[in-house]
Amino acid sequence: MTTTTDTVHLRRAGTSVVVSLSQARLPRILHWGNDLGDLTPADLAAVARAAEPKIGDSPVTYPQPVPVVPQLAEGWLGRPGVTGSRAGRAWAPLFTVTATHLDDSGDAALLTVDATDEASQLGLTVEFRLEASGLLRTRAILRNHGGPYRLDALELALPVPDRATELLDLTGRWANERVPQRHPFPIGSWVRESRGGKPGLEAPTMLCAGEPDFGFRRGEVWGAHLGWSGNQALAAERTPAGTRVLRGGELLLPDELVLGTGESYTSPWLYGARGTGLDAVASQVHRFLRARPEHPRSPRPVLVNTWEAVYFDHDPSRLIRFAERSAELGAERFVVDDGWFLGRRDDTTSLGDWTVDPRAWPDGLEPLADRVRELGMDFGLWFEPEMVNLDSELARAHPEWVFDAGHGPGLPSRHQHVLDLGHDEAYDLVFQRISGLVAQLGIAYIKWDHNRYLTDAGHSADGRPGVHRQTERAYRMMRELREAHPGLEIESCASGGGRIDLGVLAHTDRVWPSDCNDPHERVDVHRWTGLLAPPELQGTHIGAETSHTTGRVATLPFRAATSIWGHLGVEIDLTIADDQTFADLKAWVAAHRELRGLLHSGDTVHADTAPEVRLDGVVASDRSEALFQFAVLARPATWPPPRLRFPGLDPERRYRVRELAVTAAVPTGQRPPWMDTELVLPGRVLAETGLEAPSLDVDRSVLLRLDDVG
Repeated sequence: MTTTTDTVHLRRAGTSVVVSLSQARLPRILHWGNDLGDLTPADLAAVARAAEPKIGDSPVTYPQPVPVVPQLAEGWLGRPGVTGSRAGRAWAPLFTVTATHLDDSGDAALLTVDATDEASQLGLTVEFRLEASGLLRTRAILRNHGGPYRLDALELALPVPDRATELLDLTGRWANERVPQRHPFPIGSWVRESRGGKPGLEAPTMLCAGEPDFGFRRGEVWGAHLGWSGNQALAAERTPAGTRVLRGGELLLPDELVLGTGESYTSPWLYGARGTGLDAVASQVHRFLRARPEHPRSPRPVLVNTWEAVYFDHDPSRLIRFAERSAELGAERFVVDDGWFLGRRDDTTSLGDWTVDPRAWPDGLEPLADRVRELGMDFGLWFEPEMVNLDSELARAHPEWVFDAGHGPGLPSRHQHVLDLGHDEAYDLVFQRISGLVAQLGIAYIKWDHNRYLTDAGHSADGRPGVHRQTERAYRMMRELREAHPGLEIESCASGGGRIDLGVLAHTDRVWPSDCNDPHERVDVHRWTGLLAPPELQGTHIGAETSHTTGRVATLPFRAATSIWGHLGVEIDLTIADDQTFADLKAWVAAHRELRGLLHSGDTVHADTAPEVRLDGVVASDRSEALFQFAVLARPATWPPPRLRFPGLDPERRYRVRELAVTAAVPTGQRPPWMDTELVLPGRVLAETGLEAPSLDVDRSVLLRLDDVG
């Protein structure tokens, strides 16, 4: 790290961040992009001079570096970084830097800047961390030194250069999450808000700006993500003066945060990733996550989940037999989903009553849990700690614990409402019941669901907004459960992929990308969820032949080949599976267990292909081996499909390419000649010239294994 009095240069993993601190103004990022190399103090001073605009009669009308917390009082006409007031005063703060601290001694480069506005009686700290992976993250802490201060927003902004002319983010709906959308970067604001108490099924996940026609392997791209599991806003903002920023922050409801004298608010981390192509953006996030001390280190256990197999039909003898068949399959974890607790025969009743149903389980869950462990598997159980049915013992005893914004508990969604964990007694009750069951049953894994949006989250008895506190309480409960039960793992599920963010991933070991197990849909759900979550954190299940959500029929090889990449699960009733299906499933589980060391540590890569086909893979970090899946999702406009060009390989290594046929090879009539001979080629040739693609039918795929031959 090089510094001058006014300019700081942070460097990690091919990324440079140059920050100006001149004139005691809040920090301004002059460069966030490719590594600029070793810069002398004189070089840094020249970089800062080169970024100074020519200002005519008004600084408002000319482009200039904008602070990471933009200020209206400095002439910024976009959305201010701090919005709020103290009874109508202090609504346009102007902060002056009072201290800076640099620390380049660890894996991450750290910059902390303190500032104050005496007139507004506010203090501000801005933190930067350039992680070892090249990922940039920043947050701010606002301190109130005066009377009560109503905070409406604290948002941070990361600048992108003028060559970033296109935007891409994600949208979706239930069972169809992570759908990409892109368009030109307009003058004004492109704003994506989440107001349902979680990022949502329609969440943007990562807001990206890039060069024209950027893809997975081409074009410079800059992406922003907010690590927060509650209400939030992500936006791309471009001014007529030429400034372009990606900004984000928590979306606070009216009077949700009023800071008393001496109180402070810390914003969520705003993460920035960049590189050539979306794969480089994802790589910075994946490497950051994998470097965390809390990241899962043990092989991700293959699990069997009961949901699509039995739904609410819980019969102890059947589920014990199900567990036995799961062990025969090679599963390492058995998870009982919804339907085990008091009165729960369908989804209309009993949420919140976290006691085992004596009618469904007259001997309790202990016999099943004990048998699961006897078989060498972990035992997992489904909970939805933040939700409640009005038809439940809990809601009848404590109707005041149900969120109410002034019009009663609001509209039901999936027959449920939201339990306000802002009541200490409600929090304690739910925590004690879940923690007690974890200890009693030896639970190793919790599937934590979150199905209803928080559209009317009023805290009783005053009806004030409670989303911020609810989000913090959910984090706290996850953290305290893990502290009380070392080794406990938690999955974040929210009607599928409704709560996937780096905030919840600080407290969980797995996310559930979608309630849809149809491989035709899952190919892209996995691909786009992978902008944030590496394969080992994505739950990927082999579902039924006929999808429960789309009705589409898919072969077992296609279902399995699409699922083996992530944290593999099976969601099929194994007690009724025929011998051939069971044998084939067992072969796929064995193949995954052999491959997961590669799949869960390597770099994910995606070829930029025609829209009808996909070529996705994982390449070992040392480039010694790789696995790819070529899938056909629609009939290509031209036939045969375009050549397969493999990204991410070492251009100087020589690789043997072969089909990995776990249960069935590509039929003879669809195989190009190279598939029937030993083929060895340099990585450069495989990337540039490629191979003739097999002529697969729609919703078919092939796995291709590449190994360095030395």
